[in-house]
Amino acid sequence: MKTIALSLLGTQLDRIGKHVDRLHRWRPNVSLVSQEDLPIDEVYLLHDNHNLRLAKTVASDIKAVSSDTQVHVCEMNFLDPWDFEEVYAKLYDFCESMDFDIENNEYLFHITTGTHVAQICSYLLTESRHFPGKLIQTAPDNSKEDKSIGRIQLIDLDLSRYDQLATRFDNASLQGETFLKSGIETKNATFNQLITQIEKVAIRSTAPILLTGPTGAGKSQLAQRIYQLKKMRSMLKGQFVVVNCATLKGMNAMAALFGHTKGAFTGASSARDGFLMAANNGLLFLDEIGELGLEDQAMLLHAIEYKRFHPVGSDHETQSDFQLIAGTNRDLKAMVERGEFRDDLLARINLWTYQLPALKDRKEDLDANLEYELLSFSEKHGHRVRFNKEARNAFLQFAHSSKATWQGNFRDLSSAITRLGTLADSSRISVEDVNDEVQRLRASWSPSDAPTLASSSLNVLRDDVLMDLDDFDKHQLQFVLDVCAQHDSMAAAGRELFNVSRTKKTQANDSSRLQKYLAKFGLNWKALKNG
Repeated sequence: MKTIALSLLGTQLDRIGKHVDRLHRWRPNVSLVSQEDLPIDEVYLLHDNHNLRLAKTVASDIKAVSSDTQVHVCEMNFLDPWDFEEVYAKLYDFCESMDFDIENNEYLFHITTGTHVAQICSYLLTESRHFPGKLIQTAPDNSKEDKSIGRIQLIDLDLSRYDQLATRFDNASLQGETFLKSGIETKNATFNQLITQIEKVAIRSTAPILLTGPTGAGKSQLAQRIYQLKKMRSMLKGQFVVVNCATLKGMNAMAALFGHTKGAFTGASSARDGFLMAANNGLLFLDEIGELGLEDQAMLLHAIEYKRFHPVGSDHETQSDFQLIAGTNRDLKAMVERGEFRDDLLARINLWTYQLPALKDRKEDLDANLEYELLSFSEKHGHRVRFNKEARNAFLQFAHSSKATWQGNFRDLSSAITRLGTLADSSRISVEDVNDEVQRLRASWSPSDAPTLASSSLNVLRDDVLMDLDDFDKHQLQFVLDVCAQHDSMAAAGRELFNVSRTKKTQANDSSRLQKYLAKFGLNWKALKNG
């Protein structure tokens, strides 16, 4: 197999100067062919028309130190060697003109010579495989007796060959994911996959992100974490601006979002920039975006598209380059069908849409989030609060049970820890404290504490099936139906029902197991949910 190198003439480093014995001085293109363990069969030496004489001299010197190396002196003129477009285009065209035979030849792109622009372009061409080879770099090596030989380094842009480098990239990504999860070691597979993708989008995209999910699922906290991650990566310079759209109504909404001039309306005694301007070069989080009026939505769409808008009362546009995250607990598609939300705005903000699961669908993450809430309480109030062992077990037993509906999601959990921490004597939460808190939680969820779906009652069974059931089977089935009523998916209900046995299986198959159980009584998930 032949080794063929592509290299630019080094107008400074390859120059002869006043040295008579030039073959004993390090010069990059001569060093390239001087390596005993890497014989070069051919060199394509690229030069401009002003340096033809130097190119011929370097070609002659290459032949002198490596008689078997064939040198092709090729003219390539750059009108501006620092112009990316021109340099890339001419190097690209040269690569396209070459008849690469990767089966029989190995190709090297020498990146020691040429301008930084040429070096970057050679990297891009090699990475994109327009040049199907590796990069090679030469450098002086004063430890060698013959100073002209120097040393070389081969660079293969296939990162899979660099385990340590690949690991660093993986670790950086994992650090980003952990940051978005506030350092909480979550176990829910669906949530972890969601965070993995959000981390990529947050770093690689400036397009709007739409976070959906029930109230208290953590949309606001995640939006803030996305902002902080972008800020740490120097992707944003401005502020994180949070707006609860449910608090904006009528003219107040427009003035608050887009700003207003002095005297624009009654009570406008002074000008105001507005939230969009406050988020310039930063991130704007519009929580409950479904609460905005249709006229506000139209102006917002224009601002997202063009980063320009008219403050209320102004004839002149103003500009704000903000990134947008929107949050909602409403079904925006259903709102579009009812004429309550603009379809063009929804199309613009749902490029990246992520639905955060409810806490009842993430009960395997309760333990880790409990510790997080305890730590947050301690940091906020300046003293550490802990459960005693029996109290912690009692709280988690209730938290994981079907009686805990967690209607307010993580807000309910945070509020519970705040109350427990405040009432705990000697900074230790007792079983009595937990029992009191359980009563508070259940009372706050009443009257919807008990399941109200049709699936919560045995009347979903045919009379003949019900009559043939033992009391034992009735009670067991009632429990299963109660759990099903509290979950939006069969997989989530199955995780709660088979919480122990599933951990002992290679594949949990929660949905399949639940489906087979229901089928014994002539039931199916779809029928249960449709009543």
